[in-house]
Order: sequence, then structure tokens, then C-alpha cells
Amino acid sequence: MRSPVFTGSCPALVTPFDQNGSINYDAFGKLIDDQIAAGVDAVCVCGTTGESATMSIREHIAAVEFCVKRVDHRVKVIAGSGSNDTSAAVYLSQHAQDSGADALLHVTPYYNKASQTGLIKHYEYISDRTDLPIILYNVPSRTGVSFTADTYKVLSENPKINGVKEASGNFSLLAHTRYLCPDDFYIWSGNDDQVVPMMALGAKGVISVASNIIPEVMVQMSHWCLDNDFESAAKLQIEYMDLIDALFCEVNPIPVKAAMNLMGMEAGSLRPPLCDISDKNLAVLRTSMGRMGLLK
Repeated sequence: MRSPVFTGSCPALVTPFDQNGSINYDAFGKLIDDQIAAGVDAVCVCGTTGESATMSIREHIAAVEFCVKRVDHRVKVIAGSGSNDTSAAVYLSQHAQDSGADALLHVTPYYNKASQTGLIKHYEYISDRTDLPIILYNVPSRTGVSFTADTYKVLSENPKINGVKEASGNFSLLAHTRYLCPDDFYIWSGNDDQVVPMMALGAKGVISVASNIIPEVMVQMSHWCLDNDFESAAKLQIEYMDLIDALFCEVNPIPVKAAMNLMGMEAGSLRPPLCDISDKNLAVLRTSMGRMGLLK
């Protein structure tokens, strides 16, 4: 029987950049240390929030290596390794394994819009070429393609595929997946505004954008769910809904980087074609953060 890569809360780490647009490793290291000090159960590097789509292969590999060394076995490291090029996904996966990562996060191939058969072949090809457990990542709003529950069932038969980060917002898909797949095919919420209802349906935790600025909250919320205290967790989920909404008022990670900069966390700039948050939405974000006591 497979064990989950982690249970609880895992930040989808932002990648801080300096004034020249290079990775700011000092700020990145501090972010990692602060997240671990807050009690997170794992960290995820070079995912969507980490702007992996606009990082070079060399930068991507270096960021994963840095994260693994900085974490130094304190928590699990999940390395984003997804690509719409299957060969590139294998290359990134093998380098993540060589770096000492504990697991891989693989988004569905974007833009290509593979068929369900194509998705199955893509993940089978990758899993045959790495020893690490794989977490699938379903985010159709960004990729243009979604898994079906039947495809999850097929992939759940592969012992190297540990489960899925589900960010479709489709609770029918979640319920059907839980029905069709074995109990050791694990699900994690990919949506900060749906942590509690997803965990009520059996998800094991969250891979969280909001954790970059409120790690203790996301840890508490997910751990209350794991302890079956859904009433307390639901109150926390509702209390932070306005802030979570503000963190997604523009495409991720634009608002969360703005929030981190407001808090003095040196997240830095964004890689084009992403650009700074609008003045209007910055005001919305600032108001919500002030309401939750996040601004000094």
C-alpha cells in the first residue's frame, strides 16, 4: 500500500527574483526556513506559483537543488517537474531525483491538449524513468485539459503515482475519483478556498499559495481536518475567504508576490509576460491584508 507523500499543508513556494530578474537565493532561503518554522509538512518548489514556466532549464534545476539542500531533510521536498514536452518532463524529473527531492509534481501537459489516452501514456512514460513518487496536477483553467475520473482510475494502478493535486474545483470529479480509485491514491487540494470541503471528501491536505504569507493558518486548517475537527477548520476557512479571494484577484502568482512585498518578504518582480498587479487590485489586496492584521 502506498503512503501519502505528505499529509497537511505544503506551500507552493514563490521564487523570489532580484532587481536583475535573477533568483534571489537569500530571500528564497529565508522563505523556506520561515515556512518550516511555521510547521508546514512539506514544500513544493518550481511549481506554477514558482514561475517555472518562465525559468530556464538550468535555473529550474538549480532552484530545486538549492531547495533540497536548504531544507536538509527537515520536511519533504516536492519538485515541480511538469512540461508539455514529455522528454523535458523526464529530464527535469531525473535531475530532481539526482538532487535528492522526495517526490515530483507533474502538471498536465498544457497547450497541447492531450487526449485522455495521451495523458495516460505521458505519465506512464515518465514513471518508467524515475524512482520517485509522482503527484499529478490537475488545473484545467491554466492548461486547457482535465483528467477524468476514469483516467485517474487507470493511473491509480501505477504504484509510482501517489495521487493528485486537484485544482479543477470540480467536486463531482473529486467524489467520482474517490469512488473509483483505491484508498491509497491520494488527493490534495490545489485551491486554498476549498481546503475544508475537499478534505471532508477525503483529501489529505493542501498545496497552498496562501501559505507563502499565512503558513500557520494553512497548517492549522489542514491539521484540524486531519483530526476530524471540521467545525473549527470550517470557521478558519470562512474567516480567511476574503484574503484568499484577494490572493487570486489576478492570475497567480501576481497577487501573492505583491502581498509578500507589502510584508517586506522580498519576493521581488515577476517574469514577463506576467506583470505587476494593477493599482485597483493592489488596493483590494492591501485592504484585505490590513483587515487580517498582516500589515505593520
